[in-house]
Amino acid sequence: MKERESEKSGSGQGLDIFQGDFEQRKRAVRELLHVGECFDILNRNLLIGGRKASLFAVDGFLQGQVSEKVLEFMYSIKEKEMPEQYQDFLDKFAPYMDIITIKKQEDFIHFLLSGLTCFLIEGFQEILAFDFREYPGRNVDEPEKDKVLRGSRDGFIESLVPNLALIRRRIRDPELIFTIHKVGRASRTDVSVAYMKGRIDEKRLQKVLDKIDSLNIDSLTMNQESLAEMLFPRSWWNPFPRFKYTERPDTAAACLLEGSVVVMVDNSSAAMVIPTSLFSILEDANDYYFPPVTGTYLRLTRMLTSVVAIYITPIFLLLLQHPEWVPEDFSFILIKDKVNLPPVVQLLLLEFAIDGLKMASINTPNMLTTPLSIVAGIVFGDYTVSSGWFNAEIMLYMAFVAVANYTQSNMELGYAIKFFRMICLILTAIFGLGGFITGSVLLALALVFNPVLIGDGYLSPLFPFHGKQLLRRFFRINLSATEKQ
Repeated sequence: MKERESEKSGSGQGLDIFQGDFEQRKRAVRELLHVGECFDILNRNLLIGGRKASLFAVDGFLQGQVSEKVLEFMYSIKEKEMPEQYQDFLDKFAPYMDIITIKKQEDFIHFLLSGLTCFLIEGFQEILAFDFREYPGRNVDEPEKDKVLRGSRDGFIESLVPNLALIRRRIRDPELIFTIHKVGRASRTDVSVAYMKGRIDEKRLQKVLDKIDSLNIDSLTMNQESLAEMLFPRSWWNPFPRFKYTERPDTAAACLLEGSVVVMVDNSSAAMVIPTSLFSILEDANDYYFPPVTGTYLRLTRMLTSVVAIYITPIFLLLLQHPEWVPEDFSFILIKDKVNLPPVVQLLLLEFAIDGLKMASINTPNMLTTPLSIVAGIVFGDYTVSSGWFNAEIMLYMAFVAVANYTQSNMELGYAIKFFRMICLILTAIFGLGGFITGSVLLALALVFNPVLIGDGYLSPLFPFHGKQLLRRFFRINLSATEKQ
């Protein structure tokens, strides 16, 4: 089986498209690209300045109007005007700006399958590639998960070059550098690393570049997630995110100006920001599109909501086990009605039910989303309480948990909070106060020992402690202005 696979993979690699006369080279290219067998590979025979030529392109990437204009111009070249050297041809008769001269077979495969139109011209040893491509794409609409109340309404799409242009539009500085890398033996996925020269730590940058260049993988099947797992394999037991992702070009530009590295993958609308810490993941674009007081309030509310979302149901369960700890003025928080199912069972069932509703809403057609919401509200409202399955107090706290999950733009962080809340619930139900403390310790250990690719640590600037930077993570203040005063 391995011998067959190697023969199959090497069938096209044994050909040399730069050896022999024009007909031999054209035949080698056709065999290499399986022209005729693969219907989306176009091959057109031309006559340019009295010389034979052959055009090769991928149908889905070819921009018709531009290519027709260029071909019309090339057909008009007379035989006596045709130069002997390809460089003279480029200087005199190349009517298009973005042209690449190909001298290696692997470069030819990469550029052609990336969408460039390649010309094989009799008498020229080199292959000329014209960038007529137009990738299928969508508009740069605002991302669904990173919406803001005020500010820019554009977002990244699945094409790499337009995404880079969205950042370049915001940072008109020659120190903004975009490097390009090819990852994957089969996919040859374009990966771009962006950074601001002079603002980035060169050692950290080099570590990221070396990691990407040393990747040995067949393809980036899941784009950004595949790259993340190859760059820094995670511990299976720690659900906290290792990287910060954003679909907003303004957020990516701000991170670059702060000295971060932004990694972008073709076919992905999310940019990876490195280094990452828990506090940077908790930040949101809305924090910066409002005045400092409002932005600080939004940030503190989000952080407090995240902490409450972890502990509200475990603390409630702990108080149900020890009602003597509840002051008389707060006795209303305890369950007054009959309890048919143990509270921990009710809480865990609702945890799973909430996720089930999320998945149902994702897979439900838009026209049926409203009916689904109505039915879910009725079923998980009065009916569940009146039937005796759930108590009203438990429904109230789980409703808060369900809403609190949406305060985080990072879904991975939301699920990490959910997992540790469930762990704390189970430990509290089994061991009481000791289980609650154990669950809290496990949460702290997961945060402290969650490693990062580069940077000072996952809890930076708390560990290691940096007072001024930590203050900026909580409050919208200008430390540089304060220091000048």
